[in-house]
Amino acid sequence: VQLQASGGGLVQSGGSLRLSCAASGQTISSYDMGWFRQAPGKEREFVAAISRNGGIRYYADSVKGRFTISRDNAKNTVYLQMNGLKPEDTAVYYCAGDRIRSTTFSATYSWWNEYEYWGQGTLVTVSS
Repeated sequence: VQLQASGGGLVQSGGSLRLSCAASGQTISSYDMGWFRQAPGKEREFVAAISRNGGIRYYADSVKGRFTISRDNAKNTVYLQMNGLKPEDTAVYYCAGDRIRSTTFSATYSWWNEYEYWGQGTLVTVSS
């Protein structure tokens, strides 16, 4: 499967953006999907994840209550709605897909090395 992230841009603090991750090559209905981000000089970190049927969602504490992950398997697309953006949210955001769970989703959703497929990233810049 190929993943294409889009929707990044420059936004003022408090603003909103919606990121999209469009998949091609295979249907993602059998994939757990996640969003990760990497800020300059920092390690990649987990942001949000959604199970393959959309019934389970997880968020990093830093974005809980502000970001919402969703998926539309009919459109083969995953979304990240980001509200109340802060300068510390500035990063390159990557979507990722996990087809083969090494163990339960609840144990692995935040592990970047659990995900086999990665998009190219989209830059989000939040100005203060």
